[in-house]
Amino acid sequence: MTELTCLGVVMTDRGSKYAVSGAQVTTRAEIDAVLNDLKSDKSYAKATHNTWAAALPTGALKADDGESGAGMVILRMIERAGLKNHVIIVTRWYGGKKLGGDRFRRVQDATRAYLDHIGVQS
Repeated sequence: MTELTCLGVVMTDRGSKYAVSGAQVTTRAEIDAVLNDLKSDKSYAKATHNTWAAALPTGALKADDGESGAGMVILRMIERAGLKNHVIIVTRWYGGKKLGGDRFRRVQDATRAYLDHIGVQS
């Protein structure tokens, strides 16, 4: 199976916590396996959102998991960075206060932290 890189919680904002994870993938089945691996950790399984995006040989895929528009934010950053065959997952644990548009900035910040970690310019 593809190895999951999990950076854990990379930031908090008004009580919400954001974590970022990712892995090399080439198929939707591998994405599903990575998501299942991530959610085998109870804290990630109980997260409010596990939003993700991937650039595969067959095309781009994304899922908002209830955080409307967040998958597209991740996908745009993946495409701008030229990252191929990779899935990035941004996890949010809702802290009780709505963040409005700032939630997209936090998704960008988490995605950037992952790209920096793997040595890709964002």
